[in-house]
Amino acid sequence: MKAGELRGILRGRDFRRLYATRLASQFTDGVFQVALAGYVFFSPEQRATAGEAAAAFAVTLLPYSVLGPFAGVFIDRWRRRQILVWAPVLRAALVLLVAALVATGRDGAGFFLGALLVLGVNRFFLAALSAGLPHVVRREELVLANAFSVTSGTVIAFVGGGVGALLRWAFGAGHAGTAAILAASAGLYLLAGTVATRFPRGKLGPPAGEPDTTGSARQALGSVVGGLRDGARHLARRPQAALALGTISFHRFLYGVVLIMTLLLCRYRFTGDADAGMALFTIVLGASGAGFFVGAVLTPPVVRRIGKDAWTAGLLATGAVGLFVLGLPFHEVAWTGAAFVLGVVSQGVKLCVDATLQETVDDRFRGRVFAVYDMLFNAVFALAAAVAASLLPADGRAPLALALVIVAYGAGTVVYRAMASRAPERVAVP
Repeated sequence: MKAGELRGILRGRDFRRLYATRLASQFTDGVFQVALAGYVFFSPEQRATAGEAAAAFAVTLLPYSVLGPFAGVFIDRWRRRQILVWAPVLRAALVLLVAALVATGRDGAGFFLGALLVLGVNRFFLAALSAGLPHVVRREELVLANAFSVTSGTVIAFVGGGVGALLRWAFGAGHAGTAAILAASAGLYLLAGTVATRFPRGKLGPPAGEPDTTGSARQALGSVVGGLRDGARHLARRPQAALALGTISFHRFLYGVVLIMTLLLCRYRFTGDADAGMALFTIVLGASGAGFFVGAVLTPPVVRRIGKDAWTAGLLATGAVGLFVLGLPFHEVAWTGAAFVLGVVSQGVKLCVDATLQETVDDRFRGRVFAVYDMLFNAVFALAAAVAASLLPADGRAPLALALVIVAYGAGTVVYRAMASRAPERVAVP
């Protein structure tokens, strides 16, 4: 990153507001998700298998994938500032409901439904953040602004996860301790909504008076299919944007398989009990978070030098090499190194994809495109969890499955380079 350019971005008052909103929300996401993961996967009272892990991810991710297009329509119709204010309030209420269910030991369908709704609203919130970013920075600053804000959000989410792990140690891993952590995260979500109230009402778009922003909520729901058809046509005229969505979906699938493998390895192979497994999993996530940070630092200057397409292809190749060298030994130290490498790959690919979508998609379609982006992000990960459940043994050590992931990353590098060379750049009109 160039320090002078970054200082220029940070001097923007509205960027700082959007940035603070992201940090407050994603810190709380880390606390909330570690509380859930610790309870579901690392609770001494429970023993999650690969199939149960896949079911948990499917329950929490797939239904929102169905609802994602509806969220996109509303992001393009409602003031995004209002979404950033009220989504945290709704999440806080839902988190308190989940906390009440955990406290009473009712961790069945109602528990997973509550978690689903919290994560669903969160995806709605993040899509609004991404769609609003071009309204607070100049076009030439988008890659750097994404690198800084998205990566800071990811890092602060890891910090929140660490705080959640400490709270789990302090309050206990049982029902009462998990409920206390969830109640604390509800209060933190309210803080994110309070920060967003400092935006002027119409600052983050969509533009006033556009045809897509008028009419009633009922008309909006009725226009979902037509809106998605228009969005698909919009993407069809922008092959770079379509390729970007395909690339992030491909990477997310492979990353999902490796993450399920990591859960099982930390829980059953690298350690002997639930608490030690949770501690190791936290360390592995920390290494991945460090990789996210390095990926953010590297991406803007490398993109300026070689372009987004060459950097994305190089990152996919790095994923293949990193997993081959560090993953196949199935040793906990080497695996932690592989997590770092995948963190670099994940953040670099995401920043390039975000910038491509923001540059090539017209603003009145941007909310729908980012909602579909999040929909694919969830659905592909759930699919990866289901595939992993069918391939992985109970302890997660599966050399053949990991070899398939490595080969896929290598093949993806070649295919991406070929397709990117045939997708000419097209910039959206602000």
